[in-house]
Amino acid sequence: MNLELLHTIAITKIPKVGAVTAKNLISYCGSAEKVFKASKQQLLKVPRIGEKIATDILKKDVLNEAEKELKYIEKHKINALTFTNNNYPVRLKQYNDCPIILYYKGTSDLNHNRIVGIVGTRKPSVYGKSKCEEIVAGLKDYNVLVISGLAYGIDITAHKKCLEEKIETVGVMGHGMGRIYPPRHRATAVLMTKCGGLLTEYTSAVGPDRMHFPMRNRIIAGMCDALLVVETARKGGSMITAEIGNNYNKDVFAVPGRPKDENSKGCNFLIKAHKAALVETAADIAYNMSWEVGTTSGKKKNIQKQLFVDLSFEEKIIIEL
Repeated sequence: MNLELLHTIAITKIPKVGAVTAKNLISYCGSAEKVFKASKQQLLKVPRIGEKIATDILKKDVLNEAEKELKYIEKHKINALTFTNNNYPVRLKQYNDCPIILYYKGTSDLNHNRIVGIVGTRKPSVYGKSKCEEIVAGLKDYNVLVISGLAYGIDITAHKKCLEEKIETVGVMGHGMGRIYPPRHRATAVLMTKCGGLLTEYTSAVGPDRMHFPMRNRIIAGMCDALLVVETARKGGSMITAEIGNNYNKDVFAVPGRPKDENSKGCNFLIKAHKAALVETAADIAYNMSWEVGTTSGKKKNIQKQLFVDLSFEEKIIIEL
């Protein structure tokens, strides 16, 4: 049994302990395993750890839950990636609020050379779905991995178009691997595990609670190079993701819409407020990201033009000096 993984899972089960506090615990104690061997006095010296959390750690009740989870992921061949694991998404790792563990089932490299996040409304218009499909199809030429949230609307439209075009796509879920939400997306999710994957920070029994989805959005924003908002109202999960993307210094893009269209007010605002670049095609994203067709390396190579072509004897001496 992997004891460090067992104890890392256990830390995520401690009530009121989030990603930042969990990292503090591991850092101060030296390892996840040592967190559960620390005395109460030692635990209380850790930032954000009070009497209640220290007492919960000392009870060690969460270790039983962690052991069940470990057996579950082994049975279902789910990869558990701790934030010290080489396969953990490096783009996400640099942010202080990144999860200390991610559960992943799939074939894609989460450190793909180019990653595009796509978000949008759960109730897209015909125009929104059409633009989403058009842009996804165009991204095929640029060898990208597409990530989204497996939700209704723009999310599932992007995932399905990726599968159709044989583009790798990863769904970031706001619940554990023990279910697929919404249930009608199960067939698509199964296909994604063979051409992309499913990713979550939650243990298998955790359900799709409302509070989990804004947390899920930070993973989408953190993992991508470019974040595309296709269609969204002025408020909602997509706007939260775009705001996180801006805070993470990501390149954010938005598809414009008609001024009076409720579903486009969010995108139009992002463009007007200079929080997103206006895009109409996949080529617009590629141009802004300096991606070339058919290559996998991120940026174009800067080729220095030859200087001083026809030099006199004296000029050559000066250049050499």
